Parts: sequence; structure tokens; C-alpha cells
Amino acid sequence: MELLHERDADTITVSSDKNVFLDASDSSGVEDGVLDDLELNPFDGLPYSSRFYELLKQRENLPIWKIKYAFVETLLNNQIVIVSAGAKSGKSSQIPQWCAEYCLSVHYQHGTVACTQVQKQTSVWLAMRVADEMDVNIGHEVGYVVPFESCCTNETILRYCTDEMLQREMMSNPLLSYYGVIIIDDIYERSISTDILLGFLKDILVTRPELKAVIITPPELSGNLVSYYGNVPLIEVQDTCSVEVVYTSGLQTDYFISLIRILFEIHHSKQKGDIVVFLACEKEIKRAYEMIKQDRLNINSEFGELVPIALYPHQTCSDYIPYEGLDHSFKDNKRRVVLTTSLGESLIWMSNIYFIIDVGIERRKVYNTRIRAESLVTQPISKIQAEMRKQIVSSCSSGKMFCLYPEEFAQNKMKSSLTAKVEESNLTSMVLFLKRMDIAGLGQCDFISRPDPESLMQALEDLDYLAALDDDGNLSEFGIIMSEFPLDPQLSKSILAACEFDCVDEILTLAAMVTAPNCFTNLSLEGEEPVLTRKTKFLHPEGDHFTLINIYKEYEELKRSNASQYDVEKWCQDYYLSFPALEMACVIRSELLDVMKRIELPVSEPAFGSEDNVLNIKKSLLSGYFMQIARDVDGLGNYIMLTHKQVGQLHPDSGYCIKQRIPEWVLFHEFSISDRSCIRITSEISPDLFMQFVPQYYFSNLPPTESKEILQKASENKSTVLPLPPDEELDAYDNIADSSADQRCIIQ
Repeated sequence: MELLHERDADTITVSSDKNVFLDASDSSGVEDGVLDDLELNPFDGLPYSSRFYELLKQRENLPIWKIKYAFVETLLNNQIVIVSAGAKSGKSSQIPQWCAEYCLSVHYQHGTVACTQVQKQTSVWLAMRVADEMDVNIGHEVGYVVPFESCCTNETILRYCTDEMLQREMMSNPLLSYYGVIIIDDIYERSISTDILLGFLKDILVTRPELKAVIITPPELSGNLVSYYGNVPLIEVQDTCSVEVVYTSGLQTDYFISLIRILFEIHHSKQKGDIVVFLACEKEIKRAYEMIKQDRLNINSEFGELVPIALYPHQTCSDYIPYEGLDHSFKDNKRRVVLTTSLGESLIWMSNIYFIIDVGIERRKVYNTRIRAESLVTQPISKIQAEMRKQIVSSCSSGKMFCLYPEEFAQNKMKSSLTAKVEESNLTSMVLFLKRMDIAGLGQCDFISRPDPESLMQALEDLDYLAALDDDGNLSEFGIIMSEFPLDPQLSKSILAACEFDCVDEILTLAAMVTAPNCFTNLSLEGEEPVLTRKTKFLHPEGDHFTLINIYKEYEELKRSNASQYDVEKWCQDYYLSFPALEMACVIRSELLDVMKRIELPVSEPAFGSEDNVLNIKKSLLSGYFMQIARDVDGLGNYIMLTHKQVGQLHPDSGYCIKQRIPEWVLFHEFSISDRSCIRITSEISPDLFMQFVPQYYFSNLPPTESKEILQKASENKSTVLPLPPDEELDAYDNIADSSADQRCIIQ
């Protein structure tokens, strides 16, 4: 697909009084591919290409096209419009174009168009697709803004962005004054940023009566949104999908084996059409991918080739191509099998999908405030997700959906919609943003769903410990600066501390490495000799944080040596490192450096490797991560968190595991009980160093344990007594497992 149209922009202009908010389906000037007249594109003043008319015919067949005139009229006469439409209706590509036509018709006097998506991939793909349909250049008239990547100019008319990026833009532009139309899409995912935008839009629309808002929602949520915004107009797109749904007679004891069997039965039946399989988690994607690749070698060639494609909704890198090359699967005798998980519904754009296999469950990350960690919860998908999966099947023919669960399970066990993320997430970053918006003059955010009260209280406590709040509970100067960084508040605090300890260069590198995807590949091979040998090259004796800096430094030096991309990728492959992850780390570090310069913070010269620098890095990390300290209580690598009784082990990819050395006290970046209770990215610290940087009011609220006694004695410069036996320390934590509210940390 030709996404970029490089055309000569000579002296062709568009008359300023031309009415462009008209019927774009009028393609009477095209007959057998020949233009009777050169019609001009009102967005760039250049003649339309033949490609525009080819795509226009496809657009006219979309279900959403039937409501175009109703939408246009409603948008002209109302400030808020809610559009109820299902998957593959064309809603995310066509409605933004109609809104761009509206802004053009009023000469952009109120601004341009922003359309939010939850997934980064969707924002990029939609921008590329819509630029193609509008016959303009990507990055000019149509662009996208996603975390750590922008493909826009000041002249961009239609901007696709993640909801997170539009939320961050509100810090410098609270009333979103650059936009005449705000479109909120992907409502069903109920991300924190989407809920924040929906809440603040109420106040913004009152302050800016010229602003238009369009909310695109699945039919199941339309009633709630109409009530939430006060009986605003609702436009509904009728579902024309014809799908045969096949349920099982009972719950499957091993649904994975069942789905593999059904998959190959479909392929052996010789019925045409691609397949989408919805699995419970990313591990199952990898397992299915490897199984299909192995088994397809035994398939008779007369059935055609079976091509597995892994689609990870939360990962940037994917073999999945949204539409180009996948629409002609019958011609090359290949059948595609897209393997994905929950929230992959909005990423499926292929038009030749005739079969869906749905396991009906998902493994969802839920934040536990008591142990300050995310855990994986296995639960049924929502009815909205089940319906969206059904709608993915091609509407041009009757498709089949195989549900590996009984119909009673769908009716009785599935919730109507997804649980909002504000009810099951760590809310520290959200609260920091809300405090920042309070300074900007916006009142309380009117959430559709009430945020989890316990998580809210913990977020306030944590921000207070980080010195982000003043005595009145408002943002301090530290808090204002911390909110400028697109990072976790603890990491932002570490960067600010690095300014004092003269190690900004190294902490920026570390921040980029822990924010980017995991730089290690082939984690399934952990423990095998070749992987361990190669990883030893980068290991730093002071811990994993320093190892990550080592990796980045070597990667950067290799790139500076003018090595070809092939050589760089080969180097990554040789050392089991991810080239895309390291490239993303470079981009993130560059943006963080730009933030430092913009707010005029000092950036130190590199000094990595010196003894003073190592100590300063640890001081900076402790300034932000003093709440993430653990102690080995038995010499066997069983670490107890300082703030609660949870026990964790070092992650297998830790340098300490490779070197088989177990430090007593560690600072860790992440604690997860998703698969096993592990602490990731750990570095050794000493109790006396910890006591130098912990706020005393935080320390005074820690539960009374033997670890706390050791720290207390370290602060008094007394000799440390022998520790209690491990079982006594575990008992001490058991006694405070279900402590009352008065034992929790108190906001000072």
C-alpha cells in the first residue's frame, strides 16, 4: 500500500469560499479510472490521485457510512455527540475525517481535530490509513503522537494520539485550546487516561462552548454515557454482521488443546478464510505460535500453508501488519492465524477473517495495595469483548465463532463491561496529574467510575513521602517538576536527586532502560550456558541497575563507531539483547534530556565507573525508591519487603543469580507476583545508606520487625546485633498481615 503520496505542490490553491463539508462520496468524475475533471483536495490544494477514488469506494461500503449525514448534522447543532458502533464498522477512521471536514468548513477558527486511542499501535496504524484515504502525506495534514514518538507538525489537521499523550498535553494546555474537535475512542478499555479525559471534558466544554466533543462507544456503554453527559444526542450504527456462534456443551478441562484441534480441523476442511484466536495471556500466544510453526511442517501441501502471526496488544514490536498484504490471503494459498489476547479486538483490521476461536477468559493485572504489587487474575472476559470478537468476522460472508465455553457461562459469568482501570491500578501517577491540574484551575475530575479509595490514599501517602506535596496537600515545587517527566513519580524523584548528587547522565540512562521494553531476549532460555556466558560480559558487581547502564553504554559506543544497522542488530542477537528495546531506550533518553533542558535542570558529565559515581547513583535511587527495599532473612534468597510481609526471590535474569551471590539488603525496581513472587532489577545497598535518605515519618510508620531494628541501630551508629532466626522474622510479619488502618502510613 502506498502510504506516502509525494506530489508536486506548485501553485494550485483552493478557493477560500469553497464548501468542503459536503458529500465526499460523489465520485461521478471517475469512470473506468479516468478523471473527467481534476478535482482538488481541499486539505492540501492538490488534485486527488486515482488512489483516493479507489479507497473512497471501499469507504462507502463501511457500515458507518450510512450515518454520515446524520452525524454531520448533529455535530453542527450540538456540542457533544455520542456514536454507538461496533468493531469493523469504520468508526475510528471515518468519523475523524468528517470532523476534519467540519474544522475545515469553519476555517479552523476553533482549532483542529484530535482523536484518542488507548493502544499506541492503533494510533499509528489509523494515522497511516487515514492519510492514505484523505490523499495527504502522513506527518503533515494527518499525523500521530504516541509516547516518545511524534509524527506531526504545527499544520497537522487531524492528529491521532494515545489518550495518555492528550492527557499530558493538558498540563501545558489545560483547555485543549489547539483543538476544535476532541474525539474519544476505545472507551470500552476503560483506561485511566480515558476516564480522566471523559471527566475533565465536562468542565472544558463549559469553559469553551465552541469546542465539539465526539465520544465513540460500543452499544453496551452508550446508555451510561448519554446519562453521564446529560442526555446528549446518540447516533447508532446498526450491526450487519452475520456470524454463526458455536458453544461447547461444558467448560473445557484443557481449552488450549481444544483450540489447537479446532484450528487444524478448520484448516483441513479447506474452507477459505483467515483465523483469529483469542487466548488468555501472552505466554499462551508464544506457546501456540511455536506449536503451529512445528505442526505445520506435517500438513499436506494441498491444504495450503498455515501462517501464525503473533499480535501482542501491549507491545510495540509485532509481526502483525494491520491491513496491507493480509487482504489477499486466498491468492497465495496461505491461511493466516492471528494469535492475540484481550484488548487485541481493536487491533484486528483484516478483511478476510472468517473464523474466530475464543477461549473466553483473560489473565488481567490487578494492583494490590497491601503488597504494593500487581498480580495476575484469571477471570471471564466481558460481554462487550465477546461481542466485539464476534464482529471481527468478515461481514461480507457468514463466518463462524467457536466459543470454548458454554452459552450459560457467557450469560451468567461474564460481566457486562470491563472493570475500569481506576478501580484496580496503582494511582500514584494519576493523583500527581490531578494535583497538577488543580493548579491549572480545573476542578475535581468527575469520574464515571469511582477510583479505588485505598489506592487513592496510598497514592497520597507515597507522594507525601516523595516530597511531592506541601503541608496543605498541594503540589510542592518538587511535585511540579516531577509531573513534567513522563515517568513513574519515584523515577522522576530519582532524577531530581541525581541533580544534587551529580550523576544525572547515568540516572537518565537508567530511567530510559527501565522504561523501555525488557532489553533481554530469549528469556525462555534463562539458565542455559550460552545465555549466561554472554550476559556475564555486561554484569556489574554493584547490581542490575548498573548492568543496564553498562549495556546502554556499549550499545551507544557501537552506534557511535558508525557500525551499520546490520552489525548493530547482529551484536544484539549475539548477546541475546533486543534491538528494538535498545532503540526505544535511546529515544526515551533523548526525550528525558529534552525535558531537563526545557525546565533548565543541570545535566552532569558522564562519570560512570568511579567509586563516587556508584555511591551517588545509589543515593539517587534511594531518594525515589526507599519504599522498595527488601532483606534476605535466611541466606537462601528469600527476601522480605520492608513495608509488608510478602516474600520474594531474585528474578532469574538478575546478575546476582548468575553470579550466585545473595546480598542481604537490596533496592528493587519492581515486585511482581504475576507468575512467581520475584523482585526485578535489584542492587545491593547498606542499612546506614538507607537511613540517610528515608524520610523519618516514613520510617516511624514501618511495622516493628527485626529488619527495622537493624536499620534503627544503623542510624544510631551502633554495632549490629545478630539477626533473629528467619522463622521469627516471618512470624513478626504474619502478626501485622491484616493490620488496622492506624498502623498504615499516615500523611504528615
